[in-house]
Amino acid sequence: MVRGLYTSAAGMNAQQNNIDVTSNNIANVNTTAFKKDRTEFADLMYQSLNYTANATSANTNNPTGIDVGLGVRITGVQKSFIQGSLIETGNDLDVAIQGKGFFQVTTPNGDIQYTRNGSFKTDSEGALVTAQGYKVEPEIVIPSTLKDISISADGIVSAMNPTDGTINVLGQLTIADFINPAGLSPRGNNLYSITDTSGDAIIGNPGADAFGSLQQGMVEASNVQLVNAMVDLITAQRAYEANSKSLTTTDAMLQQVNQLKR
Repeated sequence: MVRGLYTSAAGMNAQQNNIDVTSNNIANVNTTAFKKDRTEFADLMYQSLNYTANATSANTNNPTGIDVGLGVRITGVQKSFIQGSLIETGNDLDVAIQGKGFFQVTTPNGDIQYTRNGSFKTDSEGALVTAQGYKVEPEIVIPSTLKDISISADGIVSAMNPTDGTINVLGQLTIADFINPAGLSPRGNNLYSITDTSGDAIIGNPGADAFGSLQQGMVEASNVQLVNAMVDLITAQRAYEANSKSLTTTDAMLQQVNQLKR
């Protein structure tokens, strides 16, 4: 019966983590370009009280064993990079990726990180930056003397010179993709960094090969479906309650055993 206490506790711990993951999804339902997480479980080791195919006589074997499970554990939290809905903002510097790919940004320590959030701004020098001030890679500078900024589906950034009406090409936005995007490490602020399991970044122009295209004046919404997330939350809560009930039931049985001597 003591085994039942630990098994129930393992189940409660796993469901608590599941609730934490689901709560984070719900909290980020309105976060631009947020990608939802999914908790993955696996059963723990089994204690064999009687091995399968054990000999029961000289000529016969036990057809089934007696294997008692010891609970459950979380094996991973999987990011889902399903496309979120595109929301029109009308801002010339807002860019959404329709399809696969990530924008590249340079952090203050010089590292390249990756994001789906294309809600860009310009800094004091006119460079295209994220909301945290991280410069977009490759760097694109938009002079204050130009207006009517245009970002094409294939990433060409241009603007008009109001003096003579000429169009100035300012640079080329490139995007990165990975063999295993789910292997990227989330860093907060909608940023991801490369890991050994994600593979190296594959750089290309938007719309080329398998890369997604760009949509100016739009941002990508979170891919969290609030109704589904609420159902997941209720399911996890009920599973937690069931494991809690198993714990109290096992405790009550142990209490009865302890009272037998009396």
